[in-house]
Amino acid sequence: MEITIGVQNLPREIVLETDQTADEVAAAVAAALGGAPALELHDTRGRRVIVPTATLGYVEIGSETKARVGFGSI
Repeated sequence: MEITIGVQNLPREIVLETDQTADEVAAAVAAALGGAPALELHDTRGRRVIVPTATLGYVEIGSETKARVGFGSI
């Protein structure tokens, strides 16, 4: 799933692919906004992305379903 994080005072977004579910990501964002000092997520390559909570602008959680490719009938 694709996660997009907007950070204050930065012109570019942070975009990462993760194997975490939408509920896990939403829980991590809620915990960060509830008082944790940083939002920490793991991407599909095993890297950690840590964003200080004070600088979070927004977090966009993509869909979990894969897009269908091809010309088959719907």
